[in-house]
Amino acid sequence: MIETGQKLPEATLLEMTAEGPGQVTTAELFGGKTVALFAVPGAFTPTCSNTHVPSFVNGMDALKARGVDAVVCLSVNDPFVMGAWGAATGASEAGIRMVGDPAGGFVKAMGLDFSADVVGLVGRAKRFAALVEDGTVKVLKIEDNPGEAGNTSAEALMAAMAG
Repeated sequence: MIETGQKLPEATLLEMTAEGPGQVTTAELFGGKTVALFAVPGAFTPTCSNTHVPSFVNGMDALKARGVDAVVCLSVNDPFVMGAWGAATGASEAGIRMVGDPAGGFVKAMGLDFSADVVGLVGRAKRFAALVEDGTVKVLKIEDNPGEAGNTSAEALMAAMAG
């Protein structure tokens, strides 16, 4: 499993653009920037939609005030779903980049994948939040229970950034 002080693995992810689905590399997303990255088990799922994403939407100004250049939401979903979910939650309007890892290769390379077959979540991202500086993980918070988001909320990430 990835740890603080380690570089994120290289990967090509997908996001919706004005022209349709577009590729974005981890080098483009994280290179030379301070990024708050958070991952969710699935778009449109209750905890992800009602708690986790709203914490980052509501925390955007505070994150920016703490030197965060960008906020990225990651899920093992296709870019169409991520685009629609970003619109439905207000995340896209808030400036959060909604990025899909459709085959789960990026989360697997980080060792942050899991499955909950009983509810149809197979090969998904564990719920986590990280502060990434120029591609290196500086803070990493992982939720023990994928149905909870307290340890990985924007507030918890900012508290970890403070000390």
